[in-house]
Amino acid sequence: MAKSDFKSVDEYIASRPEALERVLKRVRSTIRKAVPEAEEVISYQIPAYKLRGRPVLFFAGWKQHYSLYPATGRINVVLKEELAPFKVSKGTLRFLLSEPVPVKLIERIAKIRAEDAAADQRK
Repeated sequence: MAKSDFKSVDEYIASRPEALERVLKRVRSTIRKAVPEAEEVISYQIPAYKLRGRPVLFFAGWKQHYSLYPATGRINVVLKEELAPFKVSKGTLRFLLSEPVPVKLIERIAKIRAEDAAADQRK
């Protein structure tokens, strides 16, 4: 996992151990389904999704967990109860690899981030 000059999300996911790779593919497909108009890129050497050139959501895989970024603002207010079982700190939402992927929650997070990005752009 030392490589850090990824050219695509496929390359990033393929660089991870098999168990993590399966989870990241599920996270990726959930985000793409929730925000199909988002552009998929590598930013800060992790997968990112942009709308109209602005970052909406990032994800990354680690040894024991995977994370979504940013987990701030309206997400923490609107999804407070749903986020309670997970570790949220400094804009990072961590999910343990040992737990099932919370597809519906990730979908809601992606949609909220997309709505927030659209609102920011209208300002």
